[in-house]
Amino acid sequence: MQQLIYLIAEWKPFRGRIGLYPLNYQEAPAFRRESSHTGLDRLIFRCAEGGVKRIAISTNGSASEKKYQNLINCGANDFSVSLDSGCCAVGEVMSGGTKKWQKVVDNIRFLSDKTYVTVGMVFTEQNVDSCIDSVLFADSLGVSDIRVIPSAQYNKALVKLRELPDDILNKYPILKYRINNIDKNIHVRGLSESDCHNCWLALDDMACAQGYHFPCIIHLREGGDPIGKVTENTRQDRYNWIVNHDPYKDPICRSNCLDVCRLFNNKASKTHGEFNNGNLPNV
Repeated sequence: MQQLIYLIAEWKPFRGRIGLYPLNYQEAPAFRRESSHTGLDRLIFRCAEGGVKRIAISTNGSASEKKYQNLINCGANDFSVSLDSGCCAVGEVMSGGTKKWQKVVDNIRFLSDKTYVTVGMVFTEQNVDSCIDSVLFADSLGVSDIRVIPSAQYNKALVKLRELPDDILNKYPILKYRINNIDKNIHVRGLSESDCHNCWLALDDMACAQGYHFPCIIHLREGGDPIGKVTENTRQDRYNWIVNHDPYKDPICRSNCLDVCRLFNNKASKTHGEFNNGNLPNV
């Protein structure tokens, strides 16, 4: 807990948004990412007290309304919730048979009435045929945006979702961005050799577990090695990692890096130019 509070104090001057993703190191299946991390409300309060404008929580949506309301009262104002189907039967299967689908749906509706909420929808061969109905169902819950995430390189869902009405696409910027990328043959995941060969995002985004910091949440989940231990030199350590690490040569990054992360790094590369010294850039 003290390490987390220290990191918040170190990082909050650099960005107006902090995301909290409670999970377990080694393995992090979706329904173990509960929003009941010990002291989470305290961390949120410290962020809000320190002037952080956007405090985001990633959750499977299965906590109690009372818990979510407490997090909002402490300062959380951005919730990312997993919702893999608009059909109860399919939703239960996609969530691992936990029989919590209806509770997740009720919580999404509850949170959407109070603050900014996005839903993450993973489409596979198992549920792709219902992807349009699923998105329309998410729309009915009052969410702020919809993040469609095809599994691996499975982009069939995004192709089908081009059939959505314009009023739905224009309502959700993230959803429209991903669907427009398909028309440009830009995949959701993966790097090409022409992409930036430094991950600038590592100075703005960090995943921590058991006292170690990792390049990002995806790298941690895919079993990647940590950059190092959380210390007072964490940001400098991350800078050194950026300079010496080529994402394109890293199998995890090359296969899993998301489109928005690619876009960030490519723009950052053009804006800041090549790294040429051992000092932290002004970010």
